[in-house]
Amino acid sequence: MLWPINPSKFISEVEPPSGVDGDEAYYFVFLGADELLSITEHGIPRPVTADEFRWLDVKVDFRHYLGRWENRACYVLAASGAVPEGYAVSGLRGWLGRVDPDFFYLAGRAKQIAEWNRDHRHCGRCGGLNDDHEEDRAKHCPECDLTTYPRLSPSIIVLVRNGEKMLLARNARWPTGMYSTLAGFVEPGESIEQTVHREVAEEVGIQVKNLRYLGSQSWPFPNSLMLGFHADYDGGDIVCQEGEIAEARWFHFRELPNVPGGTAISRWLIDAFIDEQSAAAG
Repeated sequence: MLWPINPSKFISEVEPPSGVDGDEAYYFVFLGADELLSITEHGIPRPVTADEFRWLDVKVDFRHYLGRWENRACYVLAASGAVPEGYAVSGLRGWLGRVDPDFFYLAGRAKQIAEWNRDHRHCGRCGGLNDDHEEDRAKHCPECDLTTYPRLSPSIIVLVRNGEKMLLARNARWPTGMYSTLAGFVEPGESIEQTVHREVAEEVGIQVKNLRYLGSQSWPFPNSLMLGFHADYDGGDIVCQEGEIAEARWFHFRELPNVPGGTAISRWLIDAFIDEQSAAAG
């Protein structure tokens, strides 16, 4: 199974090339911490254009070039002010499943850059005021020479397999009936493979073997890079981690419960298992 990612639609750049910056540039405008300003057309949200933004009565606190989407310049802006008439604001999760998946990842990139700028205005070493780096997408402290790049937090996400069944779990904060794969962040000093074994043991109390890497996904909640695996069951009884996992069960591949939508890597892992088992069963 191929991951539904098309890397050719977006070109990441530090500076816009000549001729692409104009009225049709996309502006990903964040009002407050997580409110993305948008226009809805035929039920699908989109960012405002440079021409539309020109007429809005908002104060720009930060403006940063991201790159090009299908040769259209893209910027992220942090702003303040009232929501203009005819526009809407929503958290980025409100775009999930409503826009092209690649475009959602671009919006996620914009969100992470906006948060990085907000959280790194001052140097983490000496407390001095950071400048924008002259060449890289980074912050530079003129006082102590520290360079700070946008932060990524690597994490694993894994589907545990046992014959024709897969292990799915419900997070303690999720509604009843919603299940997904297991996931967790990499700790300092760990390899990715060690994280898979540790997280599975911590969350559901079982052991796994035969780890197989399938792909990755940038996940902007808040700044994760998720590395997806399949792993085979290798022993132990299910014991859910208190306060973290409300329920975990084995599901036959033909009896899928309520799971995340197709934008999420967890669903890709699930669908890859279902496709493999369906092909083997004929």
